Amino acid sequence: MRPTVLAYYFPDWHRDPRNAAWFGHGWTEWELLKAARPRFEGHRQPRTPLLGYRDESDPAVAASDIDLAAAHGIDGFLFDYYWYDDGPYLSGALDDGFLGAANSSRLRFALMWANHQLVDIFPDRGGSAPGLLKDGALDRRSFEAMAAYVIERYFSRPNYLTVDGRPWFTVYDLANFIDGLGGVEAARDAIDWFRERVRSAGFPGLHLDAVLWSSAVIPTSAESPLVVDWVRALGFDSGTSYVWVHHHDVGGSSFPEASVAELRESAFAEYERYAGLLDVDFHPNVTVGWDPSPRTDQSLEYVAGRYPWTSVWDQGPDEFAVAVRQAVDFVERWKPRYPVITVNAWNEWTEGSYLLPETTHRLGYLEAIRDILGTH
Repeated sequence: MRPTVLAYYFPDWHRDPRNAAWFGHGWTEWELLKAARPRFEGHRQPRTPLLGYRDESDPAVAASDIDLAAAHGIDGFLFDYYWYDDGPYLSGALDDGFLGAANSSRLRFALMWANHQLVDIFPDRGGSAPGLLKDGALDRRSFEAMAAYVIERYFSRPNYLTVDGRPWFTVYDLANFIDGLGGVEAARDAIDWFRERVRSAGFPGLHLDAVLWSSAVIPTSAESPLVVDWVRALGFDSGTSYVWVHHHDVGGSSFPEASVAELRESAFAEYERYAGLLDVDFHPNVTVGWDPSPRTDQSLEYVAGRYPWTSVWDQGPDEFAVAVRQAVDFVERWKPRYPVITVNAWNEWTEGSYLLPETTHRLGYLEAIRDILGTH
């Protein structure tokens, strides 16, 4: 059975009112990408999008992405979904772009609640710690507001991703989720409430997916050996990964460049461990690359430290294809009931991980997925 291929979608390539207040009128993360410079010999920066610096909230732009993805074996987008105490953030890519596109039915979509702390790394200026912009650890009131909103606005869409009729919803930061709700028991009660609201809306239930990791990357995100226990205690229905660096000792790698093969094997070793420990399916992730250097002040020396001052892992399409085949092999051996492969990412340009074509490798990453997995 061909696995469903879901690409994470990072929605910071359109104008947003909060960004305007924080960083200036008209600001998008394209500004960081354009400003990027090589930080060491052989460093492949700046990365240049082959299709240009587009506004993803434009339905015509979204339509072209949808066609491109569908033609190369991508079955859906997992949108990084931001919600804070005062409501949604960066929602224009989904609400105005993707859902406004005339061909949106060609792809499925689902939400990955990006509930980490939002810190000011736009760019990071190399201080002791970046400032906090918004707290992602929601309390019960804010969580219920978000859950009610996504049920009403997104779950009923005909192309929303479901498993046996149950809408898919991924939680990124389990530790932050638990902290915001006030502990594991309170978090489980909130999840039970969420499931009941989904059933009351006419669905047979909710498919709740958890992002797992053993190595935190974003400042203030917690890493914990309890993630497998939390999946069980909170009643999640599956687990997956967001990016390979979540499963690797980043600080122990060579700097400024490191081995992609070593990073990939660290991640897949963790995937084997999770699949063996969990009572539910674990879905492997394939990562295009890792280079968050555009999120640093380009005038400062690039030295090893916390994110985004990390090593760079830059792989070409041929090595990426090795990882895709490894993920397919993982799925075939573990035989999940609903096979999925996640990909980081459709457009994480400022973290060096994107399927969208750029001037060096052009369509190479997308062609690797299409050639190995075909299309539906």
